[in-house]
Amino acid sequence: MARFHVIIPAAGSGSRMGAGAPKQYLSLNGKSLIQRVIEVFDSATKISSINIILSADDTHWSSTYLNASSKSQVHYCGGNTRAITVLNGLIAIEAQVAADDWILVHDAARPGLTNQLLNHLLTTLENDSVGGLLALPLADTLKRADTEQRVSATVPRVDLWQAQTPQMFRYATLKEALIQFNGSPTDEAEAVEALGLKPQLVAGELRNLKVTYLQDLAVVSALMHSEKK
Repeated sequence: MARFHVIIPAAGSGSRMGAGAPKQYLSLNGKSLIQRVIEVFDSATKISSINIILSADDTHWSSTYLNASSKSQVHYCGGNTRAITVLNGLIAIEAQVAADDWILVHDAARPGLTNQLLNHLLTTLENDSVGGLLALPLADTLKRADTEQRVSATVPRVDLWQAQTPQMFRYATLKEALIQFNGSPTDEAEAVEALGLKPQLVAGELRNLKVTYLQDLAVVSALMHSEKK
């Protein structure tokens, strides 16, 4: 039976955040973003391993983030891009996984994932022939800008989705997709699409947003607080 493994690419600097540390190490309600991500996967019984991929010169990581998690491993093999980091992570765990095992790639700065949403993704995709990802149908009107940041066109939002993570694909498929992709894909699904495959879209949740700017921390915190009430 195929097992489920998690890769958390955390080698980025988070330059758009403008903070003193990479965004995955910023605090949200008393815990770092990456710690919250690890805890969700560690508590999921279906998950066999959690693999955190850091840059070789990372000075912010703390072993306390693992909280004695027996599932977690840290690999200092991050690259200059997300795709390289994920591929290096796949190579690092190759001896521990089977070709048809599932790999879930999840952003280190996406702390709003819940066990319920994770289980929904796993049960929806575990027998799928391709795999897929969490995503949200777009609700806002989209505008395309010109070089002067004036509207050049309105883009119809019908059938458009905003990709989230985890993105879940078989080990062999994902590795082949990342190796063969011409350029640098924006996410794992784009690389898999380039193989001629069609990943399934699984409805995500607003609280599973990616923290990119400082105000995003306040949004995620507010969503978590409101759900506790």
